[in-house]
Amino acid sequence: MRSALAAGALVCASVLVLGAVPAASAASPPLPARMADTGGGTQLITAVAPKTDSTTGTVTWWDLRHGHWVKAGSASARFGAKGLVEGVSRKQSTNTTPTGLYDLPYAFGIESAPTGTLYKYRPVHQSSWWCEDNASRFYNRWTEARPADCRASESEHLVSYETQYAYALVIGFNYHQRVRGRGAGIFLHVNGRGATAGCVSVPSDAMREILRWVRPWSEPHIAIGTTDGSTAITRY
Repeated sequence: MRSALAAGALVCASVLVLGAVPAASAASPPLPARMADTGGGTQLITAVAPKTDSTTGTVTWWDLRHGHWVKAGSASARFGAKGLVEGVSRKQSTNTTPTGLYDLPYAFGIESAPTGTLYKYRPVHQSSWWCEDNASRFYNRWTEARPADCRASESEHLVSYETQYAYALVIGFNYHQRVRGRGAGIFLHVNGRGATAGCVSVPSDAMREILRWVRPWSEPHIAIGTTDGSTAITRY
């Protein structure tokens, strides 16, 4: 993603043509500057995969400074085991990562918040669950002590994911206006053993760096997409 010229007269001709090109063919603007929307804040995380059936890509975090987007850091990323799909058409339990632009309601973790973290950070306890039961009134919500109407088989006992949920950020997919069956528990978290069940994951040191970087007053968002096609990240 990320051709030698013939010898003789062809080389000379090529040099002449290249020499005539104005010096203005500068690098394209940074990714956030090419996007349709960045959420209106001054911090943005982009999670980009090469194509919809990819399970790996790159997460980059950006600051808006004096009207210009500046890269603050980046890391390799993992996506759903079945790739990525447009968020509005996603189905629950499909192991796909939803594309789109989302806010980041709060952070959480089994480990203590990294030193310097200013974002709202919720500690995981033995009684902490994320309800993913479509029949529950707590669908796509954190609960302390699992409610009676939220089946354990349809939920995540957060403390059980020692590696992945050491540090995490809630992604606001299907969070504010919940649609049953669309999906629940989509996070930016620490890498596990491979592709995710629909979340975005990064190495542990990158997750800690993101948590130290993110600021509540900057109204941070995350944009998830591909480099081109119908889920191109520049659409969001």
